[in-house]
Amino acid sequence: MRLFILAPLLAVLPTAALADPLTFGEALRRATAEAPSLRARSLEVEARRSTAVSAGQLPDPKLGVGLDNFPISGPPAFSFGGDDMTMARVGISQEVPNLAKRRARSGRAEADIGVAEADRIAEVRKARVTTAIAWIDLAYAERRLAAIDKSLADLAEYVTPATSGVASGTARPAQTLDIRQAIAVLEDRRSEVAAEVAQARATLARWTGDPRPTIEGAVPEFAIDPDQLRAAIERHPDLAAAIARVRAAEADVTVARADKRPDWGFDLAYQKRGNGYGDMVSVGATVSLPLFTRRRQGPMIAASVAAEGAALAQREDVRRALLADLDGSLADHVMHHDQWIRARDTLLPLARRRVDLEIASYSSGRAMLTEVIAAQAMFTDAALQALDREAVVARDAARLVLTYGGDQ
Repeated sequence: MRLFILAPLLAVLPTAALADPLTFGEALRRATAEAPSLRARSLEVEARRSTAVSAGQLPDPKLGVGLDNFPISGPPAFSFGGDDMTMARVGISQEVPNLAKRRARSGRAEADIGVAEADRIAEVRKARVTTAIAWIDLAYAERRLAAIDKSLADLAEYVTPATSGVASGTARPAQTLDIRQAIAVLEDRRSEVAAEVAQARATLARWTGDPRPTIEGAVPEFAIDPDQLRAAIERHPDLAAAIARVRAAEADVTVARADKRPDWGFDLAYQKRGNGYGDMVSVGATVSLPLFTRRRQGPMIAASVAAEGAALAQREDVRRALLADLDGSLADHVMHHDQWIRARDTLLPLARRRVDLEIASYSSGRAMLTEVIAAQAMFTDAALQALDREAVVARDAARLVLTYGGDQ
């Protein structure tokens, strides 16, 4: 009966609230399928494609009506049939831009499609990289929380011995303060890590659409091949977007140069005269005369050529910036990997060994409780530092491969 009563309430709950935990691959899939920014980019591409359909078409024809040679003075004044030159006119006219201009406009529209598509692909790359880093950050933040909770539980075991030692006179009262201080420091660190968890979840929620995302699965391992990453620079979305903008600038130059060619126009009119006079038909043509190109078309062509040069320079700047960022990121990754190995294989085992030795010394009466607490605090710092360094290595690898390594 209770389930029957609650069923309507459960039916209106957001489905995202009941979503399954996200694996790394599922998080990336959702980001590329559901991110609003990617939807916006896709609609921009559709808009450009629709615009391209009409880019090279002729302008709409124009319908014209008029009254020609209507007398306003003399004997036939204000009389439609009193003069043989008075005519009611209805006609149609058509502007015909030159073929080069129409083709240039079509080319510019196609270039706009290329720019919009390149921007969409760049946004896909951004969504994948940001989501991957947020997933990794959340995974390691949760591990740091677990490590801090374990250390807090270990320190809590020393509260009772410290209190008993003070009561029996075998320990100084300050020892209880040492434990409380160490616990407070760890609780501060736990608050920081809890904030990191919330921040990573917020980023995942933005890209995946899950309001309260949880994760599961192992952190992925990415193989770093510097040569392959450098070779993939030419396929990088940011560079592709810069190349698309160069093509758009080239199309602008073509459009500007096409303005130097004359445009045509045609018109056809039927003219109705008064009773007793024959009707008439008029046919005409017009052609534009680009006589002052030095002051009209010339400056526009020069501006388009300059813009094309700027786009070319920007393309080269993007390429160099990508190479520089890749080389710098590879160097950082090597450094971070070496630091993580030292923390994992040297610093952490030494800190663990020190805790064991201090506990053994304390048990045999050769060390004070404060020394055990200090060793435990050092071990906690070493464990958290190892996790921090491992997280940096994982973030580096994900960013390098997903940013420069194609669609891996």
